[in-house]
Amino acid sequence: MIITIIFFNPLIINAYSPYIYAGGESIGIELKSDYILVVGSYEINGIKPKLKKGDKIIKIDDIKVNNIKELTQNIQKKSNVKIGFIRDNKYHEENIKISYDDEIYKTGLYVKDEIMGIGTLTYIDPLTNIFGSLGHEINEKITKKLFEANSGTIFSSVVSKIVKSKNGTPGEKIARFNYDDIYGNITKNTKIGIYGNFKADLVNKKLYKVANESELKLGKAYILTTIESDKIEKFEINIIKLSHKSDNHDILFEITDSNLLKITNGIIQGMSGSPIIQDDKIIGAVTHVVVDNPIKGYGIYIGKMLTEGEN
Repeated sequence: MIITIIFFNPLIINAYSPYIYAGGESIGIELKSDYILVVGSYEINGIKPKLKKGDKIIKIDDIKVNNIKELTQNIQKKSNVKIGFIRDNKYHEENIKISYDDEIYKTGLYVKDEIMGIGTLTYIDPLTNIFGSLGHEINEKITKKLFEANSGTIFSSVVSKIVKSKNGTPGEKIARFNYDDIYGNITKNTKIGIYGNFKADLVNKKLYKVANESELKLGKAYILTTIESDKIEKFEINIIKLSHKSDNHDILFEITDSNLLKITNGIIQGMSGSPIIQDDKIIGAVTHVVVDNPIKGYGIYIGKMLTEGEN
């Protein structure tokens, strides 16, 4: 008897669409956690709580709390409470005194449960309505660690002012947010961007073919971004280096568009997520500015973002 063994190589199929909508819109971003993050402390009657920056409060007197409103409700009319918190992935408890002063209950802790920011929408998958933005994580400014969000929204944003970049100091977009004009719901904040479900109507959006990394080349490309009101514009860049790293510094480029340089003097904060287009294909997104030379910036391959968005 002859036995034939057939080996099947599994097909690797991308879950994302081969054509996607490129963004370029300026967006407001709100991230919410399901814990209360400690970002500092102060003395009450000469005593400072032992909790540290980065601790995550999850209980007050054995009652689970998810936000600052619930924390406030559970410390009212009490002189001391037991706080349950997470530090370095371990659960701890600490008793702290509560002070009532000027009709405010004080714990000796500075805390937050949400983060607001501005960025640029990168893409929307037309088949799944999954969106991606930024190409990098959102960190909490004081702890400088990734803000672990379990929900959030993106909404419309109108750019009202530009603060120019200069060597050593990135500029920024100043914008007005319309919190009621929600574009989508955020489901995760990762090291290579924020992702979620796009809910708004798509008006006059162009589909771009998703480029393979092998198709990318040095030379002319464009970014789509918003630097005035809600107008998406195309600006020329020059790609000067391509690499495949584990982070989001895959594409090194310089701005060559004289109009953009005149207005911004380079990459500015709020441009993160701006789609990069080459040969009428979407190849990546802007992620970082080279601080000492803001004419230059970094980008991430679009395939990395699309894969992360689908996972």
